[in-house]
Amino acid sequence: MRILLPEGWPRPSGYSNGVAAEGRLVFVAGQVGWDATQTIRSDDFVEQVRQALENTLAVLAEAGAGPNHLVRMVWYITDTHDYLGRLKEVGQVYRDVVGKHYPAMTLVEVSALVEPGAKVEVETTAVVSNDPAVGLN
Repeated sequence: MRILLPEGWPRPSGYSNGVAAEGRLVFVAGQVGWDATQTIRSDDFVEQVRQALENTLAVLAEAGAGPNHLVRMVWYITDTHDYLGRLKEVGQVYRDVVGKHYPAMTLVEVSALVEPGAKVEVETTAVVSNDPAVGLN
């Protein structure tokens, strides 16, 4: 995998502008902050972020992939002010769950999500190298 950073651009904080990778593509549908029984256990935005990211990694694991294989994330949130007001907490949860791997990311505020009570939905794309000797970092 190669991070794409045009010459002269500063490195963005917490994400990458672009990623180039070759291998088997893994697409993970939007994951919300519910548990394995499809129950949203917390109304707290940051807790829902944690659960959505954990759900994402569980699906990736089914494909033999991990957080280091992520190349793209799209976050749909219902309240930008909640996100910005708790950015440090969100960043800490991200690092706790995903680590220090920052794929290309987009964040979009939406008026609502399909699942009642959901405040965040995360959709991802991963690339698993065709060469098992090549690891993504």
